[in-house]
Amino acid sequence: MSWSERFGSRLSKQRGSVGDASAARTASGLASAVNGVRPLRSRMLDYDHSLLWVVIALLGLGVVMVYSASIAMPDSPKYASYRDWAFLVRQIVFVVLGSVIGVVAFRVPVSTWDKYAPKIFLLALASLVVVLIPHVGKGVNGARRWIPLGITNMQPSEIMKLAVTIYAANYTVRKQEYMHSFAKGFLPMAFAVGVVGALLLLEPDMGAFMVIAAIAMGVLFLGGVNGKLFGGLVATAVGTFSLLVWASPWRRERIFAYLDPWDDRYAQGKAYQLTHSLIAFGRGEWFGVGLGGSVEKLNYLPEAHTDFILAVIGEELGFVGVLVVILMFYWIVRRSFEIGRQALALDRTFAGLVAKGIGLWFGAQTFINMGVNLGLLPTKGLTLPLVSYGGSGILLNCIAIGLLMRVDYENRVLMRGGKV
Repeated sequence: MSWSERFGSRLSKQRGSVGDASAARTASGLASAVNGVRPLRSRMLDYDHSLLWVVIALLGLGVVMVYSASIAMPDSPKYASYRDWAFLVRQIVFVVLGSVIGVVAFRVPVSTWDKYAPKIFLLALASLVVVLIPHVGKGVNGARRWIPLGITNMQPSEIMKLAVTIYAANYTVRKQEYMHSFAKGFLPMAFAVGVVGALLLLEPDMGAFMVIAAIAMGVLFLGGVNGKLFGGLVATAVGTFSLLVWASPWRRERIFAYLDPWDDRYAQGKAYQLTHSLIAFGRGEWFGVGLGGSVEKLNYLPEAHTDFILAVIGEELGFVGVLVVILMFYWIVRRSFEIGRQALALDRTFAGLVAKGIGLWFGAQTFINMGVNLGLLPTKGLTLPLVSYGGSGILLNCIAIGLLMRVDYENRVLMRGGKV
């Protein structure tokens, strides 16, 4: 046999062995596929990393700014017994506890939230009644909004925000065929929101009522309520709020103070918080006076660590800092609606409406809080979600984020072909 023949024979054998190896690998891959083992890992993430990091960033900013805004509070006689780090420690505890409860909420299937939505709503409604009972509810600055629990206070209105979000979604799904009917679709939900509003106004907590009404009306609108009925609901809500303002002298005076906060009649009275909030933003200019350098927090601006924490952010971190905070909340609201839209595309109506309802909740409360701080809206006692000091607010915000991420997680599982 010649050299060329021997080389050709050897090359044929090598090609045969390579082909056999390739065939073996193919057979192995087919066997793995048959056995249910995926040879390649899906690149789709299990949850929304960007949403989680934005929430973590806001919680971290809240811890820093609560400490900065409250460090001078012990100089006031009201908080003379407090240490300068007292509110910092409490906020850290709230954030840690809220994170743990948020993880627990994430582990609960959306179907379970749907099943227990009416009971959660009734429980929240009962807590709004309990807080009004003399010697049970705790009053602060003329408002009875808290139930003492020993080491902390619970604010039922925060529970109601979550409860009305899941209940409105549950109601819309159950009454889908009646959403164009006034008596069977519109009236029962309007009555439920009316009862909640009446209890909140007895505290009084008009700010929370506005947020809850926005959530309920928004979910009904997204759920397909009749356009005329929705228009009537909006007109009724606007008329009710206007009547409440006109019938209440102190609310009416607050509106006048909002319209002209620098008037001598209001600057040291109803417009005191607003004027000092505007001074704080003015001092901050573009880049702020520096972290910890706020003057308004030195017992000039009331509630600097809760309702008006954005003013301290504006003074210390400037316009740029406020803009970053606005963009982070914009991202949460945007992702909420995108997650809700994806759930609706997968025929998960309850999950989709809950996700969008959470977006409405965060969007409405953030808009009102920022509007009040910037003088765009009359003064209301609403905190900035995830940032302001407060146990109930942080805990319920974390639960809401956990539920939102659960909806997103189940969407991703279904898009992979799995089951939830």
